[in-house]
Amino acid sequence: MQETFSDLIAAEDVLLFVNAAVTATGQREFRSSAGEQRLSLAFLHEYVRVNYRPVYAAALALDINDHNAALIVEHLLRTPKEAGKQEGRLIAARLTRLPPQRVYRLFRALRAAKVNNRRTRAIVREWLAGRADLGHDAVKYRAGLKTAARHAHLPLPHAESGDFLFAPGRRVRYEHALLDAHRRAHYEQGALYELPFTVAEGFAAKHGVPREVFLERIAPRMTRLERLRTARATDLTVMPLTRLALYVLSLPFGERVTRRAELTAALRAAAGRVAGPYAGSWGRVAAVLDDSYSASGSAVKRRRPLAVALGCHFLLEALAAPGAYSAHWTSGADDPLLVRPWGPTPLGTRILDALEGPAPDRLVIVSDGWDNAPPGLAGEVLRVWRTRLDPERRTSAIHVNPVYDADGFDVRRLAPSVPTAGIRDAEDLAALVEIAQFVEGRTGLAELRAYLDRRVELFLKEASR
Repeated sequence: MQETFSDLIAAEDVLLFVNAAVTATGQREFRSSAGEQRLSLAFLHEYVRVNYRPVYAAALALDINDHNAALIVEHLLRTPKEAGKQEGRLIAARLTRLPPQRVYRLFRALRAAKVNNRRTRAIVREWLAGRADLGHDAVKYRAGLKTAARHAHLPLPHAESGDFLFAPGRRVRYEHALLDAHRRAHYEQGALYELPFTVAEGFAAKHGVPREVFLERIAPRMTRLERLRTARATDLTVMPLTRLALYVLSLPFGERVTRRAELTAALRAAAGRVAGPYAGSWGRVAAVLDDSYSASGSAVKRRRPLAVALGCHFLLEALAAPGAYSAHWTSGADDPLLVRPWGPTPLGTRILDALEGPAPDRLVIVSDGWDNAPPGLAGEVLRVWRTRLDPERRTSAIHVNPVYDADGFDVRRLAPSVPTAGIRDAEDLAALVEIAQFVEGRTGLAELRAYLDRRVELFLKEASR
């Protein structure tokens, strides 16, 4: 059946929202403020929820970022009269994947908005019942748990946790080790090293413990990310690819050179884990990678676009056939370990370099889309290449963009002939190739809905395990 014009518009709207939900976090970007980002996202969420609510809920099953997943849950719970039949299951399943601090923040937002319907209370109750140790949550997420229990009128399953939150002077000691350690840490310095790092920090400051002494003794209680944030030694062999790329870019050039073998091996190992069984299966791959000045990101997303490009570089190297990968950085750099954000964005020139010689099987462009040396050259190169040199589409091309454009309600595109998809982490690159078929316009709304239905089915089946 031939699709109508409204179907094509609907497919475009849905894909635009997916791109935003993957990339946008409501934080400041290189070219837009946090306020502009939040305003743009708020409009987009409201528009898609009102016009395509089933698809809006189904986005919870996609690889969108945690910020937008929490916003979707909040918007769905605010409007229970319009709820679909699978929304409750999708919300419950997605909440189990969100970091607990973000879920508690969501519960606080629901309380501030006075959302306390029966479905909301049931979801809060179910999520809390699934927590492994509410005593731990009472210590680490005290305000969040207290707000959730009070707002949803939920009795806590363990009396000690309830007393700790609502009547802290009732007990002289607790059977739960963490609760009692928190009680003792007020006057006993040694007890703070039994607490989670973020809680122990406050007690260490209260007791006047020197920072270096505190970090040394609390190290066994720190998570991998906490060690990274505090510049403690960390195991690079188990770090996710994009986070590892961020860590590498945070190091001075001298240290990167000194640790070249270690860092390169860690990046390739992380990329190999992501590639998995698809390693070496993409044939000849050419990549155009943006390390221009705008890749520096912003104060709250420092070097994030560049880290995504660096992660994609090593992932594409792993996916390409042995010896069949070429990288073209916009700065002309030939050492990925020493890239830094600087200079203009001559994407058109680098695309010409990537297409010179034997045609690649895949062309991947990682950039924020601001082609400015000269402006518009990349789009024209891609147009001529698609219409004159490769109309049969022997080379598969995709542009992945790690930066949300608040003014355009989407990620910035280079050319209509090459699909653009938003990307948050380099690890998502392979999955975005699947989405590209819809972005490119070869398939329409019916196929897109079928794809979303499959993702929802797999997502719920995995959650039920």
